[in-house]
Amino acid sequence: MELDNLKSLWNKEDVSETPEISPEKQRQLHHPLERIRKNMRYEFWSTVILMPFILIGIWFFPLPFRFNLYIEILVICMTLVTAFFFSKFFKLYKEISNPALGTLDSLKDLLHQFDLNKQYYLSFYLSFVPFFVCEMIIVIESIPHTHQYTNGYLTLVFIGSVVFGLSTIYFIGNWWFKHFYGKYIEKIEILVEEMKK
Repeated sequence: MELDNLKSLWNKEDVSETPEISPEKQRQLHHPLERIRKNMRYEFWSTVILMPFILIGIWFFPLPFRFNLYIEILVICMTLVTAFFFSKFFKLYKEISNPALGTLDSLKDLLHQFDLNKQYYLSFYLSFVPFFVCEMIIVIESIPHTHQYTNGYLTLVFIGSVVFGLSTIYFIGNWWFKHFYGKYIEKIEILVEEMKK
């Protein structure tokens, strides 16, 4: 008896498909998505152009061989880390280009991808902490040891430089993400919330 009731309720239930996004909302979504794509292209190409200039700059400075070698290895490692994160970045770029963003569920999925990308951004900047610390160690170790620099002084310079550098990386990273992506993601979130109502 109960099974028959459940079957009849199931059959009566109107299972509708995922709501489609109206053409008007798609036009509203187009601008923030296009701005995000444009900013992603800008970030990618500026990084691709910047890396060779950094390596060339290191080669042409008259630095001691060991110092030069260590810095080159660090820059190459940073390039590999950047390439890994750009591979994740490229997946999101392709997702934004997907013409199948016609349903509310696909937009929710895209917002989830944006959230993941924000976490990748945070991880990207955190991954530069060891590189920055290593560069500071190399710089301090390459300072000629004289009596005017005491161990306490070098320690303060090292800690101060690391704290200043990491704070700068944190604030620039936050500003960069909010300026180039965050404000457009917020517009998309607002549109998704409006569509849910």
